Amino acid sequence: MATGGWRWLRGLWAAGQPLFRGRALLVTNTLGCGTLMAAGDGVRQSWEIRARPSQKFDPRRSASMFAVGCSMGPFLHYWYLWLDRLLPASGLRGLPNILRKVLVDQLVASPMLGVWYFLGLGCLEGQTLDQSCQELRDKFWEFYKADWCVWPAAQLVNFLFVPPQFRVTYINGLTLGWDTYLSYLKYRIPGPLTPPG
Repeated sequence: MATGGWRWLRGLWAAGQPLFRGRALLVTNTLGCGTLMAAGDGVRQSWEIRARPSQKFDPRRSASMFAVGCSMGPFLHYWYLWLDRLLPASGLRGLPNILRKVLVDQLVASPMLGVWYFLGLGCLEGQTLDQSCQELRDKFWEFYKADWCVWPAAQLVNFLFVPPQFRVTYINGLTLGWDTYLSYLKYRIPGPLTPPG
């Protein structure tokens, strides 16, 4: 990269630093969660539209995903702060506590966020509580098994190498693919889906 490119990148980094301090960090984490959840849904909808040309993009669906994502942002912000206080650790010397953090995250936060996701979207989309609970029963174990395949390794990297103020942002970066999967799980239509091509 040319010297000017590095200078531009350093300038961008310096300009973004205030977003990761104090109260701005909470806003950054909240909007990041919502934006990436909506983006994941947008990716999934574009795939569905290519496979089913009669289907149209549903902005309300993406808006609901944005709202649920934003509602999760503050939880994740404070969850990581709490985990760091409960199980302080850094680097490889802190590996036993880091592994405990990963386990607590998988056993507490992951199921809670799965429930939050299905019930929150159900509420925003006009489902009754009974309908939302039934959908949760139908899809939760599929969600939770996939969660165990993705997030323990991601959280291990997060807790080992990512500075605390960037943890939610790191997770948000990974969630574009995860949120695309969540959108698929929530909105899939039974029957064959022709892959775009």
